[in-house]
Amino acid sequence: QVQLVESGGGLVQAGGSLRLSCAASGSIFTFNAMGWYRQAPGKQRELIATKDRSGKTTYADSVMGRFTISRDNAKNTVYLQMNSLKPEDTAVYYCNGLPNTIAWGQGTQVTVSS
Repeated sequence: QVQLVESGGGLVQAGGSLRLSCAASGSIFTFNAMGWYRQAPGKQRELIATKDRSGKTTYADSVMGRFTISRDNAKNTVYLQMNSLKPEDTAVYYCNGLPNTIAWGQGTQVTVSS
């Protein structure tokens, strides 16, 4: 059973950067793609970035040009490099597979101050 553990969140000022990690206990290629999600206070969880088996990436308009999803296949780890952070990016960030999700991890909190 694949388990997902997110890490790397924290408190950062607007304009700063963070790199999130998603460590999987099993092969990430169980899924057609891996994705990063976030859930801001009072909002539903939203998908913000994906990377499929071939390496193709997609991004939500809200993070396009600022966030980059990548992976280390040998380590079964997916990363999210977040640059030019905005207060609107404040949320709990999660990773999971696509199209079929497994149990959600605890996520990692990202707080961007103004």
